[in-house]
Amino acid sequence: MITVTAQLKKLRMSPKKVRLVLDVVRGLRVAVAEERLTFMKRGACDPVLKLLRSAIANAVHNHKARPETLRIAGLRADGGATQKRWRPRAHGRAFPVRQRTSQITMVLKGEAEGATAEAKVEAAEPEKK
Repeated sequence: MITVTAQLKKLRMSPKKVRLVLDVVRGLRVAVAEERLTFMKRGACDPVLKLLRSAIANAVHNHKARPETLRIAGLRADGGATQKRWRPRAHGRAFPVRQRTSQITMVLKGEAEGATAEAKVEAAEPEKK
């Protein structure tokens, strides 16, 4: 069993909007998640899809993972740095504007190419004393 982590930092979108997309694909196989993200009409789908494809490529290249066994094990959208700006209002007043950013963390789990049936059984059953 392998675990691959990918992160996207400083995404110029609020975490609340990103979490709406992450809730749809959390826990799915990567092929199904990629298909859903392709056809969703939310602004956060494009960066999340790009992050998913990057995580898949990292798992295949670095850990020799089989793409058909990969599953999204963890997804999290945290708030990043908030840019503070001012908007002019009537009568010379100023109104604060908070431009929020997000940090997305994605964890994939799957099997490597050389994984045998015995290794799967040993990983599934803890050693008895």
